[in-house]
Amino acid sequence: MKGLKTVFVCTSCEYRSPKWMGKCPQCGAWESFVEDVVEAQPQADDRAQKARRSSVGGTSAVPVSEIEKDEFIRSSTGLGELDRVLGGGLVKGSVVLLTGEPGIGKSTLLLQICRMLSLDRAVLYVSGEESSGQIRLRADRLGVGGSSLYVMTEANTEKIIAECDRLAPSVIIVDSIQTMYTPVSASSPGTVSQVRESAMAFIAKAKNDDISVIMVGHVNKEGTIAGPKVLEHMVDAVLSFEGDRQQSYRIIRAVKNRYGSTDEIGVFEMTDTGLCEVPNPSEVLLAGRPKKVSGNCAVCTMEGTRPLIAEVQALVSSTSFPSPRRTVNGVDYTRVCMITAVLEKRLGLKFSQNDLYVNVIGGFSVGEPAADIAVALAMISSITDKIVPDDLAAVGEIGLAGECRAVTSLEQRVREAERLGFTRMIVPYRNLEKRPVATKTIRLLPVKSVYEVLLLLGADGGRDA
Repeated sequence: MKGLKTVFVCTSCEYRSPKWMGKCPQCGAWESFVEDVVEAQPQADDRAQKARRSSVGGTSAVPVSEIEKDEFIRSSTGLGELDRVLGGGLVKGSVVLLTGEPGIGKSTLLLQICRMLSLDRAVLYVSGEESSGQIRLRADRLGVGGSSLYVMTEANTEKIIAECDRLAPSVIIVDSIQTMYTPVSASSPGTVSQVRESAMAFIAKAKNDDISVIMVGHVNKEGTIAGPKVLEHMVDAVLSFEGDRQQSYRIIRAVKNRYGSTDEIGVFEMTDTGLCEVPNPSEVLLAGRPKKVSGNCAVCTMEGTRPLIAEVQALVSSTSFPSPRRTVNGVDYTRVCMITAVLEKRLGLKFSQNDLYVNVIGGFSVGEPAADIAVALAMISSITDKIVPDDLAAVGEIGLAGECRAVTSLEQRVREAERLGFTRMIVPYRNLEKRPVATKTIRLLPVKSVYEVLLLLGADGGRDA
């Protein structure tokens, strides 16, 4: 077609090349080039239309003290766990990108929040993947309805914007942004240019008319968001919906949030009637914990302002391979390798002659170094076959010299362990040296090094523990 040409665009930095390349010369990303059809010479009216669409604010500047505070009012989504991740609720005029694996429950979650959002305002649910009949079937199953919830099955961005001008909704839900297209761009839906142009249209609509927009974003086989990397920079918040489709529990994390913390998580359980909130995830993560079995230890980790107690399991067995196997789930692999090296060097435990498996129960991920002592304790318990007491929890970071370093928010961790019935807790010595923690039913065991951790296990553990 005249005026069109085919180029290859890097999905990470949008570098353009006339031919496919394995590595991007600008950002260094491998296998990030995708084929795209672009206009060779955009017409003047098209450029003007793009400029109008990309305008997201007024033309005059005002002092920050004169901006009305109610312009940033939050509204509850009806799900407390989601409100926690968003920072207290959905901000008016914000754009949220929700990502996750196929079948994880993104559409179910968005349709559920329509129940609360449509009580006192108009909500437009736009789907480019399903028919209106399919959406109605799911809405009936979830108990979602009402005259303020509008459903539109359309992928043309300009038609959707025109319908928004007619309905004037307060919230727009787009499922998904990869299926949207604009006639301004000649490429097919899902390409870099189409995703960028469609997202810019919805962002401009949100900022100009104070409409909250929630967009669903697909992920590719590498686990990153499909489309241009700039999409994550354009939106106000990026939420990651995680979990195993074979399990019932789901976790929402804030990868980016301009209106709140990125450390908070929300926990849900998938049921026949939709997603149910899990207000006490610690009890869920500890459910079914084995008693008097070596190789497991409880750890209290902080997710934002919320303390969570998870179960770390380790299995050390003799290897039949020339190189021992290392399998890690829920903990940073390099962190486990470091802990293994420290235990071998400082305690003389021969992990290099055995296979090692480390797992966090429930599909939960522990990302902070405060879980080092619990991981080390589970590994020591498995290789020595000594049982970690069931009423013992551990928290602390391990250094390369084998020292136990202080952690943050120790008091909140101790309170959570005390609430769940733990009577003993291993903590770094420097935490209690700086600020003692008053407890009622839990005994704190301060340690300075991994050698003291080994001594505690020898004194408190064993087959008769």
